[in-house]
Amino acid sequence: MLNRRPKLGLLGLMTGGYEDTFPGILARQEKYAGELVKTMSQVADVTFAGIGTDRAKIEEIVKSYNEAELDGMVIVLLAYSQSMYLLRALENNRLPIALAVVQPDQVVGDDWFELDLTVNQGIHGAQDNANMIVRSGFKCEFFAGNRTEQRFVDFINDFGKACYARTVMKNMRVGVFSRMCGMGDILTDDRAFTHKIGPEICHDTVGSMVSRMNEVTDAEVKAQMELDYERFDVDPKLSRESHEIAIREYLGFKKFLEDMNYEAFTAHFDQFAADGRVRQLPLYGASNLMAEGYGYAAEGDFACASMVRVAHAIGDGTAMGNFTEMYTMDFEKQAIIFCHAGEANWKTARTDMKVRLIDRYLGEGGLENPPTHIFTPQYGPSTLTSLASIGGDKFRLVVAKGEMLPKSDMQNCEMPYFFWRPDSGMTNCVENWLRNGGTHHEVINLGDVSRRWKMLCNMLDIEYVEA
Repeated sequence: MLNRRPKLGLLGLMTGGYEDTFPGILARQEKYAGELVKTMSQVADVTFAGIGTDRAKIEEIVKSYNEAELDGMVIVLLAYSQSMYLLRALENNRLPIALAVVQPDQVVGDDWFELDLTVNQGIHGAQDNANMIVRSGFKCEFFAGNRTEQRFVDFINDFGKACYARTVMKNMRVGVFSRMCGMGDILTDDRAFTHKIGPEICHDTVGSMVSRMNEVTDAEVKAQMELDYERFDVDPKLSRESHEIAIREYLGFKKFLEDMNYEAFTAHFDQFAADGRVRQLPLYGASNLMAEGYGYAAEGDFACASMVRVAHAIGDGTAMGNFTEMYTMDFEKQAIIFCHAGEANWKTARTDMKVRLIDRYLGEGGLENPPTHIFTPQYGPSTLTSLASIGGDKFRLVVAKGEMLPKSDMQNCEMPYFFWRPDSGMTNCVENWLRNGGTHHEVINLGDVSRRWKMLCNMLDIEYVEA
């Protein structure tokens, strides 16, 4: 599950009539657009199809960007351009858009001629076009700043990541293995979820995984076991047989996801015990698959599983997503401890400590001991999210920014865990989480990626709130 770079189109606007007054201005501004492409290409693959000089040309360019299935489009005023030339193109556009107010020169020179003022007059053209965009109800992100500063690159990076996350959302298929009875906050309308959020929900059975598990070869098991001993600090008490069972389950799940083109999955643990053919809960497999970029959540929560997959796409490198739950408030640390049954993305582990793979007793499900990865995530800034269904086609993303603490010395906690201190204050965060319907299954990214989540909400037309 490799994430790719975002694919963006640069739509440079400028009225063609300027060429009669200032011969060569189009070539000059096309060169400037090339400089913007070079800057943006630090964080995205950028297409520039020439300057949109009139309505027909603008509509042609926007159509080509849509046909190329780019992730998003950045609009820049290369000089003044009438907003009504853009209107019809945006009516037929399916890509997320951003409008960036940038200019060739960053200082107004005392020796400027009218030409210098003309090529740097993007502000009032942006105002005209932004007014049309807002009045027409098109969702758009806005930026104004110095194109030579990191702030511009950061904006393009955030916008591009949000656009790519939207593409992942719209193309995703999620496998669902049953759902916990009586759990209410994971419930939503499948049609509404696919219509508004994007992923296709596919209900399946444990047998689909078991049949692939039986196809796993001894050589595959051996290779994976050798890799585990290289990667992890393996518990001497973990028997070879138990380790092999976990590996077969993991590889069976992986083959199943690949065969079905699923990018995320969710499973309710009772189904494995009831099936009778599975000896362990697949916690080891879930952790490995999250580390490989798949989405996962427990108990049939396909919304959260989808969000974990999208969190991988919206993050940078080690800022991958992780599935988790709030457990307990610690009033001394002013922090909350998070953990779950044993599934967690070990790729997010702190870099100064080796991940342990232990033989671990687990009462849930009544099956054999599941080998479990034990670690705490890399400490520092992080972003917690929850996608809540609030009725019909209405969804809300509840977001909280905070700090992952370095504490990792709990002696008897045989689950991946972490202490997290919300920026808004512990009790204030919990109260606002409840007030806004945040669910008990959450997704966390390392790093502050809240602006990307907010942009994605704008693209999907869902509510964004911070707790």
